[in-house]
Amino acid sequence: MNASFPSNAVHLPADHPPVKVGRIGVLLVNLGTPDGTDYWSMRRYLKEFLSDRRVIETPRVIWWPLLNGIILTTRPGRKGRDYASIWNRERDESPLKTITRSQSEKLAASVASAAPQLMVDWAMRYGNPSMASRLDALQKAGCDRILLVPLYPQYAAATSATVCDKAFDALKAMRWQPALRVAPAWADDPVYIEAATTSLKQEIAKLAFEPDIVLASFHGVPKSYLLKGDPYHCQCHKTARLMREALGWDEKRFRITFQSRFGPTEWLQPYTDKTVEALAKEGVKNLAVCMPGFTADCLETLEEIAVENAEIFHHNGGANFAAIPCLNDSEEGMRVIEHVVRRELMGWI
Repeated sequence: MNASFPSNAVHLPADHPPVKVGRIGVLLVNLGTPDGTDYWSMRRYLKEFLSDRRVIETPRVIWWPLLNGIILTTRPGRKGRDYASIWNRERDESPLKTITRSQSEKLAASVASAAPQLMVDWAMRYGNPSMASRLDALQKAGCDRILLVPLYPQYAAATSATVCDKAFDALKAMRWQPALRVAPAWADDPVYIEAATTSLKQEIAKLAFEPDIVLASFHGVPKSYLLKGDPYHCQCHKTARLMREALGWDEKRFRITFQSRFGPTEWLQPYTDKTVEALAKEGVKNLAVCMPGFTADCLETLEEIAVENAEIFHHNGGANFAAIPCLNDSEEGMRVIEHVVRRELMGWI
């Protein structure tokens, strides 16, 4: 048996297959990204994403013809152009992939001296690197215990739960399964709230204007998911309330909204784009939007908020608009991720 951690030797027959054991893995997982902005790359990504029953709960007899007949014909071109506008051309990848890789590398560097048996890796729920490939790599490297960290501060079945689904699918194909822990969401964790508010204040201080109102925009989900018992809506509201209290602002200055709705059904309200439009028409001239539900900037923050919603605000009479960067791999952002990881590894390290 080939094992660096621990060092105790085990005498086995000469024909015994080599096995590595004794290491502990941490796998950071974010939502996903296409491999490119071209039609077929976008189509593959969207098909994987929109085929997930956790994401789209519409009965297959209704959804499948819509997805394969209309959506996957028209949407890849449009979304490809959106991705192209924010694409990291130096690395030829999406910003989400660049940032998630950096988060993994910085976490590995910060814990290396304290826990040399720890391996840190990263994956995407949809697209590449796939969760199955990285879980397999960690297991083959000797990780018989793995901490799975869905990078979502608020729990939703369409995000956190589907990460677990995919992980369990991968484990089903393994003869020797590693023990698996899953980090819970951290919507009300004091370290996260402090980091989010500290970063927000720092970013506002950099602006050439003082926002009259700040929106905390979270990714939306259909209202039906809330009615079925999903805690996401409540956790978003709790995060926003705790941030508002920490900032010492009232509900008029710091407001919660939900973005990125898709399809004709009702989603969680108030909608971000409709709120931005209404505020501009009401005479608000200076607006900032932060996105505390995103651990890394992506299409929904860099294009939907920073471009689309900025245009809505200016078109309807607003003067100054700012999209506040996510925590990303900043000092505050890494403090949150490392805090969650260290807390959930207790007893293992």
